[in-house]
Amino acid sequence: MARAAIVSGDGLWQEIRREAQRAIAADPVFGATLADSILAHRDLAAALSDLIGRRLGGNAGERTQFTKLSSDAFCDQPNLIEAASQDLQAVAISDPAIAGLLTPLLHFKGYVALQAWRVSNWLWRRGHIDPALLFQNESSNALQVSIHPSANIGSCVYLDHATGIVIGSNVVIGDDVTILQNVSIGRRDELPTRSPRIGRGVYIGAGATILGDIRIGDFAKIGASSVVTSDVPDGCTAVGNPARLTNCPEPALSP
Repeated sequence: MARAAIVSGDGLWQEIRREAQRAIAADPVFGATLADSILAHRDLAAALSDLIGRRLGGNAGERTQFTKLSSDAFCDQPNLIEAASQDLQAVAISDPAIAGLLTPLLHFKGYVALQAWRVSNWLWRRGHIDPALLFQNESSNALQVSIHPSANIGSCVYLDHATGIVIGSNVVIGDDVTILQNVSIGRRDELPTRSPRIGRGVYIGAGATILGDIRIGDFAKIGASSVVTSDVPDGCTAVGNPARLTNCPEPALSP
């Protein structure tokens, strides 16, 4: 998918339904799952609420609880579904192995974990602390992604592979960010008051650690297994432990 192909609302949902119908025609055995997961629902909000309930709920009662809270969040704040639509398309844009929307929606746990976080953040901002933390805990248990409900995350975000990702309290992450597996972003023990701010279009490689009251600039890259405890300017690459800067853009010439 090209960036210009990003759509929203009913158009996106209809495309997902068409993909499901084609998949059913190609594999009727698998089609029963698709009919239950996609075609039985009226829109993306309903399908996504059900998906979160299925993935986080360990039994029927828990599934109903997670589904209901997710549905309440999406109904109260429709922009959460717009962000979910953009996140889904970001996967298709970023991952060359993906040809459509159905596969990441149903099978990419990073996508589900991010949408579960959006619900937990909705709960947190309304003072429902315990259910918000329950979403975080069950996402960590079931999906191996732990995002604190007080974090602030933009749209078109892609959690690639999504195993061992930890995002701490009050971390800020901008739009168009890609985060690979085993990444930790949070505060430093000696500086407990501020968390990292991740700019737009940042790429964070597998196993990277980003700690403290620092800013990762727009379109910066963090190399795999790097440990970053200082600011990274816009467009620079940080590699190593401790991280050093490389490939920074040339400074603009004075007129």
